[in-house]
Amino acid sequence: MEDLIRHEGQINQQLARYGVKFGIYKDGQFHERLFPFDTIPRIITAAEWTTLEKGLAQRVRALNCFLRDIYGEKRILANGVVPEDFVYRSPGYLPACEGIVPPGGVYSHISGIDLVKGKDGVWYILEDNLRIPSGASYPLIARELCRRCSPETFRRHPVVDNRGYGELLRKTMDSVNTGGINVVFTPGRYNAAYFEHAFLAEKAGAVLAESGDLYVRDSQLYYRSTQGDEKVGAIYRRVSDEYMDPLCFEPSSLIGIPNLMAAYRAGNVAVLNAFGNGAADDKGIYYFVPCMIRYYLGEEPILSNAPTYLPIEDKDRQYILDHLDSLVIKDVAEAGGYGVVFGSKLTKEQLADLRETILARPRRFIAQEVVDFQDLPIRDNGETVERKADLRAFVLSGAEDTVVWPSGLTRFSRNPDSFIVNSSQGGGFKDTWILSR
Repeated sequence: MEDLIRHEGQINQQLARYGVKFGIYKDGQFHERLFPFDTIPRIITAAEWTTLEKGLAQRVRALNCFLRDIYGEKRILANGVVPEDFVYRSPGYLPACEGIVPPGGVYSHISGIDLVKGKDGVWYILEDNLRIPSGASYPLIARELCRRCSPETFRRHPVVDNRGYGELLRKTMDSVNTGGINVVFTPGRYNAAYFEHAFLAEKAGAVLAESGDLYVRDSQLYYRSTQGDEKVGAIYRRVSDEYMDPLCFEPSSLIGIPNLMAAYRAGNVAVLNAFGNGAADDKGIYYFVPCMIRYYLGEEPILSNAPTYLPIEDKDRQYILDHLDSLVIKDVAEAGGYGVVFGSKLTKEQLADLRETILARPRRFIAQEVVDFQDLPIRDNGETVERKADLRAFVLSGAEDTVVWPSGLTRFSRNPDSFIVNSSQGGGFKDTWILSR
């Protein structure tokens, strides 16, 4: 560790040279900045990782079953395990996806699962990200540069190599490819994660393309290349559902591909991740994931949710109202750390207003107990201090298997008084070491 700390200036210079940036929209303006990196890694033991790996794979398998079910037979709704109106009222549910089974039957190919480790030593799942989870490129490039600056560090410590992510991504795309090239689809360089789009396209051996590079003819997606037009068999899209096809979703979108949905519906192209996945990573649906695991897999959940309450349930609603000043309230339609309110930080007037809002729109919110999760050491102005940190694990699901990448994005708050670690809220990141023994 000491070697990495000694080289922190050199490592951060290299990150700046490679343009490892994360963009933030603030006050209607785009601000691009270097993504702050901390050289002290998070360390996860081999035994601990074995449990996490099994639990994460289990969870993603169940979520894929749920997506196939709700857009197909709807057994889980008919059996009352998940309330029907709760699913259909989700902002992420897309009626246009009804009856569509993606190539290989996979909906969430790249899942980003956010966890924290409580001070009680228990890992808690905080959130499932099944639409366009970002972040895998950052620990990849950081590890590469750390190894370059201090190779001795990695000879002394039994750290599992994380360089296989690009190959895992390529294999995942190949497993569902319908015949053609693999494409990483980006909205362009002003997207917050554009660095990642370009980096992962290179690592996976895929073509990086924007909307002007792609078109649909006869329900087949094509890429315009200098050697002639090529069929696209799999497209890893980094654009939200509503902007992907202006003829099916948001008509004003200038960054989508007209008629892409027709090609997808015809089974001529695999879209990673599938359209409509927001119905499963809605923060309200999160409440039901343990039930899904039991229902679809016949297994007990290996990893725990944070204690969560739904205002639509009478018993839960009363508990929320009685303990509003000690809970975390989350708006189910928000992401990136937005829409999160800590009751303990509100005035009496603000609590009263929040109470009325919850009563008026109970489907809009969930409430959770505050998980006192572990602080990790970070470097701050030459000193070592402790800050809250979470972990985003990446689970890749192909047509035949589900694999958990032995690494992850550890994000930390740079504010000593904050539990919010999201990159979009100014947080930093560090490498995640999985020990091999």
